Amino acid sequence: MALIMSIVSVAISILYTPFLLLVLCVIFLASIGKSLGVRRLYVNILLKLFEYGRQHIEVAKKVQRNDSSDEEEEPPIPDDKPPSAIIKENGVNGTKMTVIERQEILGPSPELNYKRSSSPERMQNGLGPDQEKNEENLDFHLSHCLDLLKVGMESIIEDQVTSVFEAEELRSWNLLTRTNKQYEFLTWRLTIIWAMGFLVRYFFLLPLRVLIFIVGVLTMIVSTMLISLLPACKIRLYLGALAYKMSFRVLFRSLSCNVTFHDTKYLPKSNGFCVANHTSPIDVAALSINNCYSLIGQRHGGFLGLLQRALARASPHIWFERSEVKDRHAVAKRLKEHISVPGNPPILIFPEGTCINNTSVMQFKKGSFEVGGTIYPVAIKYDPRFGDAFWNSSRYGMLHYLLNMMTSWAIVCDVWYLPPMHREQHESAVDFANRVKSVIALRGGLVDLMWDGQLKRMKPKKEWRELQQEKMSKRIKGE
Repeated sequence: MALIMSIVSVAISILYTPFLLLVLCVIFLASIGKSLGVRRLYVNILLKLFEYGRQHIEVAKKVQRNDSSDEEEEPPIPDDKPPSAIIKENGVNGTKMTVIERQEILGPSPELNYKRSSSPERMQNGLGPDQEKNEENLDFHLSHCLDLLKVGMESIIEDQVTSVFEAEELRSWNLLTRTNKQYEFLTWRLTIIWAMGFLVRYFFLLPLRVLIFIVGVLTMIVSTMLISLLPACKIRLYLGALAYKMSFRVLFRSLSCNVTFHDTKYLPKSNGFCVANHTSPIDVAALSINNCYSLIGQRHGGFLGLLQRALARASPHIWFERSEVKDRHAVAKRLKEHISVPGNPPILIFPEGTCINNTSVMQFKKGSFEVGGTIYPVAIKYDPRFGDAFWNSSRYGMLHYLLNMMTSWAIVCDVWYLPPMHREQHESAVDFANRVKSVIALRGGLVDLMWDGQLKRMKPKKEWRELQQEKMSKRIKGE
């Protein structure tokens, strides 16, 4: 035991000085917004490792299939089986994934029109069409509701809302154990690579990232506290913007983040709104590397609330309680006041109101589009191969989420600045929000969905159910 402790102490004494110099170098380069290209080289090496692992997984799966070739083959699907019951086996990197094809089981049928019909007895009694209006019978069949049942079953199996609040599926394994396939035990080579990666992530990158993160948080708290002592003037705004960008650069560097900016000529300017899709709280850090923003959002407690209070001391930000309905008018009023002050930084808004898994864009709230002013759309797309940036706030707390980020390989994302947009003269706020949302979804390669992101936390509105019931009753009546 004494020998082990002596070895550990010697290793710490040897590695302490270079480790400290590395931390200071990273912090200094991050504070001035510069890089030596090490992160880019690191990402390229990871891509080669992922490709090597993918090839070995395919070889191992192929060997397993050859070994089990003497087993009985599955019987073919009979021809009389309905198309909706066909199950496809789709292979991704040698793995089988069951996919249920959604095909139309009901073709065009006159029964779906729910036409009214008269009985032969009524025709024999000489009842005319006018009399039938008062005494008509509906020819209702059970097949009338099969199409609705089909849509309901498909939604239960896989709906568009639930899937966007789960981790994005990967095309290839990224050498992390956050999967139930246990790829790390397929071959001894994959096991060695995974074990080496585990040691690097948890015993080198994690301590380094935690130390840089602590320095970034202290930088934000101390700098904003000192700036808050200054009187309101242009120097305070300048120093506040400088502290804002320096703090977020250091915090973002603690996650080994690599951001590629596109079309920076459309960078948001003052007295406007920067509107972006929302995946994670680190969206703010990704956009704040090269620009200063005024933030607006829900007031949080705990660690995230500590950062919110620190930022509010040095620059204008708008925090509100989501549960308070009356705050919406107050927020709209404060937004108008903010954009009316010359020199105020642009307001960064995530109109979805919640985090989505970076595969889709959900409904934009219309509140920020009613105020007026210039809208600067921004599309953010993360590369899930290096780490899952999605924050499922209903499942993980902020510190747990940060631990998952710091034990991932890296955070790699692309940011596209889009041309500024204005609300047209006869365009409603809802239509304008949908137009901005479609532009962001198209540029970021995301699916444009109409659903409200708040379905993550609450049940569908009663009005929605009643609307579907009303449509069904009209179809039965033949209206």
